[in-house]
Amino acid sequence: MCFFANLLTLASFLFSVVHIWRAERREEITSSLQRLNGHSGSWCIDGGKPSQTSFTDTPNFCRGLMLDCAMQNLKLSHNPLIHYRPIRTSDLEVLQKIHGDLFPIRYESEFFQNVVNGRGIVSWGAVDRNRPNGQNDELIGFVTARTVLAKDSDIEDFLRYDSSRSEQTLIYILTLGVADSYRNLGIASSLIHEVIKYASNIPTCRAVYLHVISYNNPAIYLYKKMYFQCVKRLPAFYFINGQHYDAYLFIYYVNGGRSPCSPL
Repeated sequence: MCFFANLLTLASFLFSVVHIWRAERREEITSSLQRLNGHSGSWCIDGGKPSQTSFTDTPNFCRGLMLDCAMQNLKLSHNPLIHYRPIRTSDLEVLQKIHGDLFPIRYESEFFQNVVNGRGIVSWGAVDRNRPNGQNDELIGFVTARTVLAKDSDIEDFLRYDSSRSEQTLIYILTLGVADSYRNLGIASSLIHEVIKYASNIPTCRAVYLHVISYNNPAIYLYKKMYFQCVKRLPAFYFINGQHYDAYLFIYYVNGGRSPCSPL
């Protein structure tokens, strides 16, 4: 009897330990998600020249880029079916609206005309084929980028650039955004993958690169998860509301491109 009593006591103790561990683990995961989702879990990339722009919404600067997370978005009343396609001229009005909703700055109409007409800018849009009310081909996310000659870029020092091959190119991500109700569905990650795939199919392209403000931890987490390399910290790169902020330079190498120095 003593043996069985001790056995029951041990089993009860182990059950309590497991129960406590699970509770602590749930709390830890919840806390981690809250930290990663900071600033309402919404971020973006701005490919403009921050030093020439005044931002009035500092805490939410770079809204739009979402953390890639396998979570159901409770803001949707249906199961989304996400499809990716090139942005076209019929997207102009919606593209302008989403940029206005997501970004604290206003882009000139020339920028949008260049995007929808493919003048020096490549772009991809995300649409929800299951979206009701005849909106199943309306943009709910986007990414824009442009081709840059390696010799004319500000990342030449990170490419082991061969000056005898002046045709080497890069892809620079300009803007990336996802509508609020479609965040946390992996759309931003998929849009970035479209850019990487595009760059990989250009024989002369050596890398995809972008800048991110230093306090944008969810975006930094996403880029590292997608194997972008952080190669440099740029002091006072951004100028927002009269204050300077550092930026990180992230690079994703393609077609044999590589850095001459170790990443951070």
